[in-house]
Parts: sequence; C-alpha cells; structure tokens
Amino acid sequence: MLILATFYQIFMRVAVYIGKNETEHECGLDEMLSRIEKGGIQYYMVDAQEGVQENTDMVLSVGGDGTFLSVSKLVADSGIPVVGVNRGRLGFLSENRPEDVADALLTGDYTIEDRTLLSAEVEGEENQFVALNEVTVHRSGAAVVSVDVCLDGKWLPTYWADGLIVSTSSGSTAYSLSVGGPIVLPESKVLLISPIAPHNLNIRPLVVPDNAKILLRLQSRDGKFVFTADNVTLELFEDIQIAVSVAQFSLRRVRLNKSDFINALTEKLFWGEDVRNLK
Repeated sequence: MLILATFYQIFMRVAVYIGKNETEHECGLDEMLSRIEKGGIQYYMVDAQEGVQENTDMVLSVGGDGTFLSVSKLVADSGIPVVGVNRGRLGFLSENRPEDVADALLTGDYTIEDRTLLSAEVEGEENQFVALNEVTVHRSGAAVVSVDVCLDGKWLPTYWADGLIVSTSSGSTAYSLSVGGPIVLPESKVLLISPIAPHNLNIRPLVVPDNAKILLRLQSRDGKFVFTADNVTLELFEDIQIAVSVAQFSLRRVRLNKSDFINALTEKLFWGEDVRNLK
C-alpha cells in the first residue's frame, strides 16, 4: 500500500540514527539538519541502546544499506517510517543525498511504501528473527551442506551447496544477486530461494509467492552451520529446522518521489550498459 504525502510537513519530530559512531558534523549533516529545524521539524539523535522515543514521526538512517538494516530492527513493528540518507557506497535502501531529503521533508514530496519483512523461527531458539533483505544458512566448516526445503508442505529436491538464501524483493539486489538470483522490483510480492555455490549444475534460484511457508532442514558432516538474518549472525551446532515466512508487520520506507529503482540499477550496477545503448 502506498500513502502519498501531498501536504506540507511543518510540524514533525524525527530521530536521526548515524552509523559507524560518527557525529552529525562528521557526516556533513549540519546544513540538512539546520534547514529542517528552521522549517519546523524537530530532531534528536538516537542509537541502538537508547531506542526510538515516543511521538516520533520518522527516523533518518544515515549511512549505507547496512545502517538501514540496523534501523529496521530498531523501529521493529512500531510502524515509524524510515528514510535513508546515503553515506555508504552502493545504497539501494539509502540512496538519497542529504539535501534531497531536506527538500522532501519540507515539501512533503515523498511516498511511504510498505516493504516486506521475513520472519524466521529457529528450532531451539526462543527469539524470532526478522529480516528486511534475507535469511541465510551456510556451512561453517569445510563440508558441504544439504538443505531440504519444504514449500507449502511439498518437499523440493535437496540442495547440496555451501548454503541457501531466502530473500525478499528488497533483498534481490543484495546477497541473492551475488549468487545469481534475479533482480525483482521492490513492490513485487515474491520471495526468492537462491542456493550458494551449489554442487550440481542443474539447480537454479526459485521465485515463490510471498505467502509461501518455507521450512528448511539442514544437515552437514561437520554438524554446525551459520544462520543469518540480515546483519544478525547465529551459529548452530546440530541438524536443525528453520521456518521462514513473511512477518506479520512490514517496514514503512520513505521513498523520495524523485527517486527511481530502474535508474538506481543503471547508476549503481551499470545495468544494461552497452556501447550500443549510448546516444
């Protein structure tokens, strides 16, 4: 669902989260923060320990996509929208320049979109893991991992590989892309199942509906695995099962109306670059 912001936002309270323990001055945010404050937008600095305060209208994630993933866990199921301010290198989630963010907040020229989150339940673990990009399992030692995947009650052929990635459409330009997974438009309601370095030539990434219930059953002669949910890592020591599905809540991401996913692919990944396309 998309919510268009068509009116001036002159009374807002925003939290500013900066990655890598930098200050707003070190990040070059002085001008942006001064502009929004003069425009009637109150801001305060936040970190992972303090958490987001009540009556916060938006969180500014300053850094790269890794910082954005950390902020997505910080807001959790609060429904507070997050806007990315780019201080990293690539940035599909945090692609915006500080001056563009200031312009959008002061004029309301942005859209709030819902991004799918994954929920993973690991056998023997009390906590539920939530991820915006992907959940992965991969080998911890030298031995290959066998991953049995049950999709809505039907078992797929066993994956013999270094591991497996289950990603959202948002994560299609992240780890999944580096192992040959397809690029998917962020608004697509799908999940991607992509093997990591498969040990057979006839296995390929699979696109499934985002309402699918996925069960992973892992085995390895080493008897240990590594599980990740975005930037959270967990080491597992026994043959185990992991249930993956779409979370019951989503992340509300702020997209500036001037930004465009296809243009981002072209600029950041040189998608479609060919001398024959030059005009």
